[in-house]
Amino acid sequence: MDPKAKKAIESFVVMTELVLPNDTNTFGNLMGGRLMYWMDIAAALSAMKHCGSPVVTASVDNISFESPIKLGNVVHIEAKVTRAFNTSMEIHMKVWGEDVLHQYKYKSNEAYYTFVALDPNGKSRPVNEVVPETEEEKKLFDGALRRRQLRLILGGKMRPSDAAELSALFVKE
Repeated sequence: MDPKAKKAIESFVVMTELVLPNDTNTFGNLMGGRLMYWMDIAAALSAMKHCGSPVVTASVDNISFESPIKLGNVVHIEAKVTRAFNTSMEIHMKVWGEDVLHQYKYKSNEAYYTFVALDPNGKSRPVNEVVPETEEEKKLFDGALRRRQLRLILGGKMRPSDAAELSALFVKE
């Protein structure tokens, strides 16, 4: 193991926001764009904790909203680096809504963001490896390579035939 490797938990961030009228749509629900903005901040904080340098958003995976978060509710965004590649990191987020008046917490959604670490000249720089410890961290770490290959294929940066990890799920030899 690389001596500079960091445990996944070391990048853990929880960001909390109160949903105010300016954050909502005409139905009194938190606007998806506002939530994505907050998620981007939480993911960036997690990535910076991991690599110790400025970062930029490289990609945002599919975000499906399971439950709306209402005006006056609280949003909790949990972010943690799942795996680091050469200069990029995948960050997994879970988003919870909380009705504090009724003492009720519920899952809103989850997503993966990818960030790239930058050196002082604004160029990409290598990042530390991630060491998963819990079963959930190991599961996320193992799936990260497949998710990365899918992102690269969808972004036109990898041919499907070169995605060995991903194709192993579909092609039986």
